[in-house]
Amino acid sequence: MPAQTVPAPAVPDHDIKLIVEADHWNPFAVLGPHECAVAGSKGKSYVVRAFLPEARMAWVVDLASGEPGTPFLMERIHQDGFFAAILSNQTRAPAYRLRVTNQEGHTWEFVDPYSLGPTLSDFDLHLLSEGTHYRNYERLGAHIQTHWGFRGVHFAVWAPNAQRVSVVGDFNHWDGRRHPMVNRGESGVWELFIPDLHPGEVYKYEVKSRHDGYLVQKSDPYGFAAELRPRTASIVWDLDTLTWNDDEWMANRAARQALDQPISVYEIHLGSWKRGEGNAFLDYRTLADQLVTHLEYTGFTHVELLPITEHPFDGSWGYQPVGYFAPTSRHGGPDDFAYFVDTLHRHGFGVILDWVPAHFPNDAHGLGYFDGTHLYEHSDPRLGEHRDWGTKIFNYGRAEVRNFLFGNALFWLDRYHLDGLRVDAVASMLYLDYSRKPGEWIPNRHGGNENLEAIDFLKRLNELCHKEHPGVLTIAEESTSWSGVSRPTYLGGLGFSLKWNMGWMNDSLAYFAKDPVHRKYQHGALTFSMIYAFTENFILPLSHDEVVHGKGSLIDKMPGDVWQKVANLRLLYGYMFAHPGKKLLFMGDEIAQWREWRHDESLDWHLLEWRDHRGVLTLVHDLNALYKSEPPLHQIDFEWQGYEWLELHDWENSVIAFLRRSRTGDESIVVVCNFTPVVRESYRIGVPKGGFYREILNTDAEIYGGSNAGNAGGAWGIPEPHGGHPFHLSLRIPPLAAIYLKCQG
Repeated sequence: MPAQTVPAPAVPDHDIKLIVEADHWNPFAVLGPHECAVAGSKGKSYVVRAFLPEARMAWVVDLASGEPGTPFLMERIHQDGFFAAILSNQTRAPAYRLRVTNQEGHTWEFVDPYSLGPTLSDFDLHLLSEGTHYRNYERLGAHIQTHWGFRGVHFAVWAPNAQRVSVVGDFNHWDGRRHPMVNRGESGVWELFIPDLHPGEVYKYEVKSRHDGYLVQKSDPYGFAAELRPRTASIVWDLDTLTWNDDEWMANRAARQALDQPISVYEIHLGSWKRGEGNAFLDYRTLADQLVTHLEYTGFTHVELLPITEHPFDGSWGYQPVGYFAPTSRHGGPDDFAYFVDTLHRHGFGVILDWVPAHFPNDAHGLGYFDGTHLYEHSDPRLGEHRDWGTKIFNYGRAEVRNFLFGNALFWLDRYHLDGLRVDAVASMLYLDYSRKPGEWIPNRHGGNENLEAIDFLKRLNELCHKEHPGVLTIAEESTSWSGVSRPTYLGGLGFSLKWNMGWMNDSLAYFAKDPVHRKYQHGALTFSMIYAFTENFILPLSHDEVVHGKGSLIDKMPGDVWQKVANLRLLYGYMFAHPGKKLLFMGDEIAQWREWRHDESLDWHLLEWRDHRGVLTLVHDLNALYKSEPPLHQIDFEWQGYEWLELHDWENSVIAFLRRSRTGDESIVVVCNFTPVVRESYRIGVPKGGFYREILNTDAEIYGGSNAGNAGGAWGIPEPHGGHPFHLSLRIPPLAAIYLKCQG
């Protein structure tokens, strides 16, 4: 074995000290190959330095000059494991591997990461700093790639106030001294390519701040996969291996999701829709296969997933995410989640993600205080802390933070083919004084309470999503009367496709909670929604928030005995599916679950053994079928042309009636709702034309568990004026029921 005879050139003691103590901001300036002068050398000479704290002995294995694989013994320069060796007579920087023997006598070889140059281009760094690198996830995070002929993983992270950042994992015994990253200057980005690493490697970033020596191990903000809680490390994953067979869905998605199409959403928490043996989580693949069967029966057009981005605490339901780019490992890996989406698409169902850009939790491994400073959040708690949830608020005024969120939104649309984003807690983003007392918030530069940076962020978010993925849906959970939430940004709106109609939901549930004998005094709660129904593109939500925290299930909110409770619930659904606006039901509502939703247990599917619950499920099936097949029920949801009151003022009998029209006007459906348990005989409703009006739905039908009161298939338009119309219907209106009648011409 040829031995080294030329001593390695001296390296400044302070550089060695910084490397050994893991404090060097640019390890490439010390480690790896560096050209040096060696007397008598016929070519270039290089000193190769390496920090190998586990090594008893080390060699440089020269792969280019002399005999291939010639090892050169390295000199121990520092007792903690700093080694150096000279390679002479080189024509260029040497290609080599390092060979190490540890104290136990084990020997192995690897490519020196510090022999390879950086990966990120100056243009990448410019865009990242500018906040316009909208596919930032393609550069930051951990990526399998080939660099200078070697296969491995490139790591990059934004930490501008760090003194040092290292990649740590099982591959280096979580030793922050082993793989320090290089700082790419003013961008604040640190990067390192580590050869010979593979998908499945577990890793974190060890961050040492310039401020007060703050030292912490952080999960990768851009990590594509994560360990199952309570473990918190990121996992290297190659997303290029995801397979898709949903070309037909993607090609037709924009047409299917147009605002004149039926959109009926099934909101679901994957962790509690169904559970396996021993109350275990089901995996994404099993969930997909079982969910498709349920959707094919119930007839919903979309599912909306409560946040599946990785989160440490089950009880947050996903609303306190840490791994913004990682589908939660509770149900499997990225490949499994891709299968979930692909399966639903192949069966004709869209997938919407509940997305959380309003706040993030304080967990030590997460985004908070990332590099020893308030990097992603505001430093002032009056701006940066969400008091209700004990979380941090993003600093929307910082370009890199906005870019993180823009890139994350596009990531789910790009890589996982998602069909929309439901943006959580928009109201908390819009107002600086949201849920704050006087003195607990800071006015904007104009003295107002509007969060100008957040408003600008939301507008740009919607512009990007719709530009990059025409036809996707962006949906705002916005609980105030902010104007123009679902109007285009060029008209001064926020640019969302749809907005949750929280006013309709609150008024409807408050009305239904009243005993029918008192409902006539609350008649305005039914009619008020039509005053503002067309000011936004609304979706009617009966969501998870209405069946938790002591609010009771939907059926349990209803007054009366069991029969009346079930009838009221059927009436609510009949009224909802006829009211202008797209639809959303939370899982369990379709089977009339009695108890509140519990995130850690399966739904009570056994209830379907009972007639009433089977009846409600059958009704949801029929409502979705009618909603999709009848243009008057979905074509004109956001304009007056699709709606006309037929009976507005009968508060005494708690009856309303209205007409829904198709775009062409040649199809119409009369909807009549009786909110009392009294059958209304010979009830007159004025209609615009004659003909036979076929009863196409009756929520009191026996098949749904009702009393089967009705109109024996329909009623004829009588040529006598009533209510301003030339014809009228004389109807038998069932108790606590809605009926739909379609004019046959």
